[in-house]
Amino acid sequence: MAVEMPNQLLNLRTVSTAYGKGQVLWEIAFDLDKGDAATILGRNGVGKTTLLKTIMGQLPVLGGHIYWHGDEVTAMKAHQRSRAGIGFVPQGRHVFPHLTVRENLEVGLSALARKGFSGPRKIPDMVFELFPKLTQIADRKAGVLSGGEQQQLAIGRALAGQPELLLLDEPTEGIQPNIVQQIEDALMRVRKELGVAILIVEQNLDFAWSFADRFFVMQRGRIIKEGRTDTSPADEVASLIHV
Repeated sequence: MAVEMPNQLLNLRTVSTAYGKGQVLWEIAFDLDKGDAATILGRNGVGKTTLLKTIMGQLPVLGGHIYWHGDEVTAMKAHQRSRAGIGFVPQGRHVFPHLTVRENLEVGLSALARKGFSGPRKIPDMVFELFPKLTQIADRKAGVLSGGEQQQLAIGRALAGQPELLLLDEPTEGIQPNIVQQIEDALMRVRKELGVAILIVEQNLDFAWSFADRFFVMQRGRIIKEGRTDTSPADEVASLIHV
């Protein structure tokens, strides 16, 4: 089933998700447009990672509907969503430790098997422009990299598939401040120059507020507040997160 959603990439309508018999998400509903930058905030265990995995198709939907470009993808598998244009950088990075940096990036090219893609299936030059360090360590095994280098690699691998939407789960976790700034600058360029929409799960409120235009606060598997970062004081939102 398709619905008319001008300019919208992603639409969640009352989406609920469970792990086995334990329900984790309750009636999540929001939209993301082309070029959006949004952040999901909340304490550990409120369902933020579950939400990203549900959007990516790694967890089945218990109820509700997910639309991509107006087409329902609720039952679509994760690899199909990747090829449809959704990129995912999971928490903990999950690079392939025994592959080189270049080989990890080439894994991301599998997403280019999407219908209608006619460009060259090679690592985009912009990946190395965004993260110059990856050029220097291209032949190094991913397992020996620092946490910051692995995070840059994980983001670069997702970008190699040239997604329209990029999902990131805690991209600044355990990363030194100078690398956090590099990641923020890179994501800004990806959004502004390539028009990629970005949805980030984040604990670092300063990072979230400097990067995102919109926010969603979760408690106990539900979105309890949403708004714009330019009109909502960060300290007021922080008080909700730490309840």
